[in-house]
Amino acid sequence: MKAVVYERYGPPDVLRLSDVPMPTPGAHQVLVEVAATSVNLSDWEGLRGKPMYARLGGLRAPARRVLGSDIAGRVTAVGSGVTRFRVGDEVYGDNLGLKGGFAEYAVVPAAALSHKPAELTFAEASTLPQAGSIALQGTARAHHGQRVLINGAGGGSGSFAIQLARLSGAHVTGVDNAGKLDFMRNLGADEVIDYRRQDFTRLEPYDLVLDLVAQRSAFAYRRALTRGGRYLCVGGTLGMLLQVVTVGAASGFLTGRRLGVLAVRQGPAHFEPVAQQCIDGDLGIHIDRTFPLGEVPQALTHVGEGRALGKVVVVP
Repeated sequence: MKAVVYERYGPPDVLRLSDVPMPTPGAHQVLVEVAATSVNLSDWEGLRGKPMYARLGGLRAPARRVLGSDIAGRVTAVGSGVTRFRVGDEVYGDNLGLKGGFAEYAVVPAAALSHKPAELTFAEASTLPQAGSIALQGTARAHHGQRVLINGAGGGSGSFAIQLARLSGAHVTGVDNAGKLDFMRNLGADEVIDYRRQDFTRLEPYDLVLDLVAQRSAFAYRRALTRGGRYLCVGGTLGMLLQVVTVGAASGFLTGRRLGVLAVRQGPAHFEPVAQQCIDGDLGIHIDRTFPLGEVPQALTHVGEGRALGKVVVVP
């Protein structure tokens, strides 16, 4: 089968399209013929090996040769212990543990998968498992009357987070680059900020900050919060994460301004509700571009350099 592989961490040019052996599912796994795989920032981090937590399991070289975790496709084989799926089923899920989505076939734990709703295309379904889960959990505390800010709001998780925060009745501010301001407005953001021109940590304070591209100091983020406010980040450098954990704990105790890392829970229970909201018409799925398998380097670059409006999908 065809797969996009890499042997060392680095820029997109370390990737190559190769013929590799067909994987075989274990007892509690299924083999999926991949119809679509969406690109996440975790793929960009896994490619470059930065931040350092992206090297877990493979300090010097990648533990998995094929990236891509958000998979949608058809089951072509099932392990001996699998009872929930059968050959021919259309499925989708986040295969973050094994990855392998940038290929024609991938092995996925059955527990990571859900049956694909007939109302969604494979490309649409592939956008939901990771980005939808992050957005849903990151905005879970948002409610009517709050001021909510989402940093990195023009990307995959951000495009869902803006809509979910708006549905809660909150006043939503989206932060991203200038090329995404109109996109964020169209998603429902009440205010938009170009991070290159304005520092959101020096504006009016917010009740909830969901930071999808954390790069500042914990002290700056604390400044962005109202008393009793909450800051949640997804990823970031190890130094910044350590600051959030330590300074955040002290800040919460002393000032009521709480800083923390969003521990994203995985699995169908956390992305199926987002899929249902998409089916019901409450949320929109925004796919910026699709790329063929041979253009995975370009797809990763488009996301990693912050150019994607919403989600990017690879279609083998």
